[in-house]
Amino acid sequence: MRMPVLFVGHGSPMNAIEENPFTRSLQEVRGKLPLPRAVCIVSAHWVTNGCHVLAAEWPRTIHDFYGFPRPLYEVQYSAPGAPQEAKRLALEHHLKTDHEWGFDHGAWSVLRHLYPAADVPAFQVSLDHARTFEEHVALGREMKELRDRGVLILGSGNLVHNLHRVNWEMPDSAYPWAEEFDRKVKKAIEERDLVSLSAPDRWGSTLLAEAHPTLEHYAPVLYCLGVTDETDGVTYPYEGMEFGTISMRMVLFGNLSS
Repeated sequence: MRMPVLFVGHGSPMNAIEENPFTRSLQEVRGKLPLPRAVCIVSAHWVTNGCHVLAAEWPRTIHDFYGFPRPLYEVQYSAPGAPQEAKRLALEHHLKTDHEWGFDHGAWSVLRHLYPAADVPAFQVSLDHARTFEEHVALGREMKELRDRGVLILGSGNLVHNLHRVNWEMPDSAYPWAEEFDRKVKKAIEERDLVSLSAPDRWGSTLLAEAHPTLEHYAPVLYCLGVTDETDGVTYPYEGMEFGTISMRMVLFGNLSS
C-alpha cells in the first residue's frame, strides 16, 4: 500500500508531554494511518552542510531546547532506527549517512504521540542549508519510492514560525500577517501550486520575513509536496494559531480507507 504523508506543525516542545487538542489530534491521526514499516522524518531542527540521512541503529533522544520544566528533559524516545532504509536512500540519491545525530524534538515530540510504544523504526533526513526551495521539492520527489515501500514521510516544522514576535497574551490567536501567510500556503497546497510554494517571497518579501525570519521551519512541507501528487487527497487533522506567530496546521496527504 502506498503510504500517506503527514506534515505536522509541531510548536512548543511542551506538546511532547501535554494533553491538549493538538496532541489529541495526533492520537486520532494514529488511528487512521496504516502501520508503516518505518517513518522518515524531515525536521526543522536538523540543518546541515549537505543532506544527511540518519543511519543509527538506536538513535539517541536529543533535548535541543532550554528553559523548560525538568520532566521534558527526562523524556526518552527509544524507537529503533531504520539503518537499511536510511543507507539505501543515501546510496541511491548520493546523500551522506550519519550515525551521530538522533531524534531531535521536531521528531520525537511528534512520534511519541503517533507511536507511543516507540515500536516503529524511524530515521531522519536533514535539511541541507545550501539547497534552494526548488531543490528541497526535487529531493522530495526522489524520495517518493519510500511511500511504496511502506515508509511514512513525516514533515515536522511550522507553516508560520516567528519566535521573535511571540505574544504570550495570544495563546489561541495570531497577528493578521501570520494568518495571511498560513492561508496562502493552505491555498497553494490545495491547488498544487508548487511554483508559489517554492518561491513564497512572491507573496511579498516583507510577509515572508515576518512569517519566517529563518526558513528551516518552512522547508519540511516542501518535502511533503515533493513526495505527493495531484492524486493525493488533502485534509487538515488540526488547524490553529498560537501566541500570535505560530501556525500549528497539520496536513495529511493521501487517500485513506476510513
